[in-house]
Amino acid sequence: MGYNSLEACVADLEKHGHLIRIKEEVDPYLEMAAIHMRVFDVEGPALYFENIKGSEFPAVSNLFGTLDRSKFMFRDSLDHLKKLVDVKMNPAAVLKNPFQYIGSSMTALGALPWKKKSGAPILHGKTSISKLPQIVNWPMDGGAFVTMPQVYTEDVAKPGIMQANLGMYRIQLSGNDYLPDQEIGLHYQLHRGIGVHQTKANALGKPLKVSIFVGGPPAHPLSAVMPLPEGLSEMIFAGALGNRRFRYFYDDEGFCISADADFVITGTVYPNENKPEGPFGDHIGYYSLTHPFPLMKVHNVYHKKNPIWSFTVVGRPPQEDTSFGALIHEITGAAIPKEISGLHAVNAVDAAGVHPLLFAIGSERYTPYQRVDRPQEILTIANQILGKNQLSLAKYLFISAHEDNPQLDIYDIPAFLGHILERIDLTRDVHFQTNTTIDTLDYSGDGLNAGSKVVFAAAGTKKRTLGRELPANFELPRPFNQAKFVIPGVIAIDGQAFSTYEHESKIMAEWCRAAAASSWEGFPLIVLCDDANFTAATVNNFVWTTFTRSNPAYDIYGINSFTAFKHWGCGGPLIIDARTKPHHAPALIKDEAVERRVDQLAAKGGSLHGVI
Repeated sequence: MGYNSLEACVADLEKHGHLIRIKEEVDPYLEMAAIHMRVFDVEGPALYFENIKGSEFPAVSNLFGTLDRSKFMFRDSLDHLKKLVDVKMNPAAVLKNPFQYIGSSMTALGALPWKKKSGAPILHGKTSISKLPQIVNWPMDGGAFVTMPQVYTEDVAKPGIMQANLGMYRIQLSGNDYLPDQEIGLHYQLHRGIGVHQTKANALGKPLKVSIFVGGPPAHPLSAVMPLPEGLSEMIFAGALGNRRFRYFYDDEGFCISADADFVITGTVYPNENKPEGPFGDHIGYYSLTHPFPLMKVHNVYHKKNPIWSFTVVGRPPQEDTSFGALIHEITGAAIPKEISGLHAVNAVDAAGVHPLLFAIGSERYTPYQRVDRPQEILTIANQILGKNQLSLAKYLFISAHEDNPQLDIYDIPAFLGHILERIDLTRDVHFQTNTTIDTLDYSGDGLNAGSKVVFAAAGTKKRTLGRELPANFELPRPFNQAKFVIPGVIAIDGQAFSTYEHESKIMAEWCRAAAASSWEGFPLIVLCDDANFTAATVNNFVWTTFTRSNPAYDIYGINSFTAFKHWGCGGPLIIDARTKPHHAPALIKDEAVERRVDQLAAKGGSLHGVI
């Protein structure tokens, strides 16, 4: 059946026990986010905030907080959607099994956007930016942000909804130098469709029209984050996913308006007009800092009758966007592997903040007539992965050969890394890309959007047995001599506070020379960190610390390292310096006073009693 509105979704979730109401007045400054995170952490229900301080509008969050709830919301369309994506990736499937795809074909035909000629709920009223819920998630955030927006733009050279882009890019509503109710900040990173549209508008000297939709049927925000194949419109996907065509029209100023949204903010972005945006507590687990980003001049703020503001909270994974990712994987399945020949599976590791770390499995078919005990085809596949859409933002790529273990699971972090570490030849199988682009939100590099990448490729037979505990009387030279076992083959070592690269590179060179005398049997990877106890406490702590706090070209060292014909290698072990550097962004820390207020809501008689 699908939902015709966010209000209908909220009612359905509440009816089936998937949503609770927060009746107490809550502060949009930190408190709403704190409530959301506490409930998400226990896999709790969606949250409907009835009484928000300073705003007449209610809000909802945690809709996608669990995979089960997400699948419940799309229970009538998921199977057809999976087939529709499969058809897009493999049209020959329809010819081979036409009856299997009849329902999906009808789904696709019924998903075409519907341009309304008159009447739409969104035209019920108008408001201003300052009257919207001014939600601030983290203490150092630069102002209030829209965290569940659907940002719509069109190609100025090919206008119309079929060539439009719908993406989820955060919007800063207040703070910094923005003129209240007149200006807001538009933040988007590399490899985003809106960037192509703004580039074309700038070249023509024209303002880019931007429409920001908030709320609407849950299929709409999910479509905004889907990694869709090129040529498949987000609006078509929204219609297919929600079993309801995406309804739209153009207002008197020529802005596209989602007829079913709860709120629509329209505005223009002029060429070369930027203002400072941020800071903002982001999904890697750190703040993205203040930088110039496009300035959007507000035209109108529309809303429907009884609108509901939709928001989420991002921070160190897992968060609600983790569940988004699980649902996307549920829908798309093996879509990306089908786009790269020989690729079996790829995983952007959520616990490491998604973009910093990729795991992949590929085929080794170059020389089937002879056994070659080294990576060949998987190196070609690795280059294709690092050139593919947002996968290109990754810093670390670990890739293995499918033939070595067909049952290897890219979602089992210790097992996958163990498989790599058992087979990798550190003198040969570490491949760097320097002075390149990385994720905008990643501050481990040497500038905004700037850093390096490394591929660890492993194929062939086992070369070593991994250590499963620290040897007795294990000793290391000073100043880094406090070690903790992490997972098989990996040790975390406490490091002194990082000063400068010039100083630390000398210290590391001296330490590596001294450490060459130690026995490293079974431990090919060392992580140098600020707190070895924290890093070794959980697998998630290990991957978050290691891969968010290091820039491969700057922070990888090796015992008995060398450079030969431009290739770097080491006798082993390899060392990743994952200490906090002076240029890194601050990590996200919760406000304890706010946490205590949330505790009160969990007391008997409070809306969260029995939930957290």
